[in-house]
Amino acid sequence: MPSDCSLGHMPEGSWTFDESVAGVFEDMLARSIPQYEVMREAVTALSDVYMQPNTRVLDLGCSEGGSIAPLVASSRPEQAIDFIGYETSPAMLKRARERFMGFDEVEIIDADLGQGIVDPVIWGSDKKCSVILSILTLQFLPVECRARMVNQCYQLLDEGGALIVVEKVIGPSSELNHTFQQKYQQMKVRNGYSIPEVERKRKALEGVLVPLQASWNVEMLEGAGFSVDCFWRWMNFAGWLALK
Repeated sequence: MPSDCSLGHMPEGSWTFDESVAGVFEDMLARSIPQYEVMREAVTALSDVYMQPNTRVLDLGCSEGGSIAPLVASSRPEQAIDFIGYETSPAMLKRARERFMGFDEVEIIDADLGQGIVDPVIWGSDKKCSVILSILTLQFLPVECRARMVNQCYQLLDEGGALIVVEKVIGPSSELNHTFQQKYQQMKVRNGYSIPEVERKRKALEGVLVPLQASWNVEMLEGAGFSVDCFWRWMNFAGWLALK
């Protein structure tokens, strides 16, 4: 079995993005996130539309940098776009920094987003953000911190800028939520995980990953001032484009 294969990964205790996860992260995402490539391609396509010269692109909870990598690759030096990734996991920070070594336009910053976006360079600069990514990130923050994060994104974006959010969600009723969860677990088994692996991961994520209803996420985004539409949905996963 390849060393970067996530089959057989059995977390102990509460979930953490440690080296055991970082080493198999991309394979884990591909097996665990429904329509993973479709979602990634949609995020990249929308980001390409809204990225503007002489602005910044932020990735909140950038992990290994997979979301901004295609954006960095498609940008040109004369556009003067700065890419900034925020991450708190030491294992992910190390991999992201190695990935973008030699890319002067990319900076990976150690930041606990539970405290909000506190980077003084960002707040003290006249250079606005044209795109902010939050891909499967808000769900790992304390619920009471999420609205503050979304409001900060609104403040940091230039007029016409885009916040792109992807989240796991819960169904609007217990019956629908049970159905979505059941189909999601079956999808992971089809993708190679054993039932004990699926159950161990589910227990490890309890209290660490806390999803909200899709409508609650929309209300939070609209409450910050964004114009919002859903660009992708698969049962208990959803993506939104929020425009300032």
